[in-house]
Amino acid sequence: MIEDNQKIQIKVKLFAVYQEVFGTPELDLVLLPETTVDQLLTSLIEQQPKLTKWRDLTRFGVNLQFVESTTVLHEGDEVVLIPPVSGG
Repeated sequence: MIEDNQKIQIKVKLFAVYQEVFGTPELDLVLLPETTVDQLLTSLIEQQPKLTKWRDLTRFGVNLQFVESTTVLHEGDEVVLIPPVSGG
């Protein structure tokens, strides 16, 4: 069993379709250590399956740096999910 002191807290900034679906600009989450950005995205898609079509199109940022989906998250990280955005 994982105790609370073995979990990490992160903030997820949501944009475009992610913000629309979750109805908020950011989420505060508690995750297991060694969680990757991709695992975070999988968890969010499991909560909101309509986001599945955006999975392969989403870019990731951690602490203001673009990162790969295999990046491991750490206590206090700020994650940004960046889906493609169209505008005019």
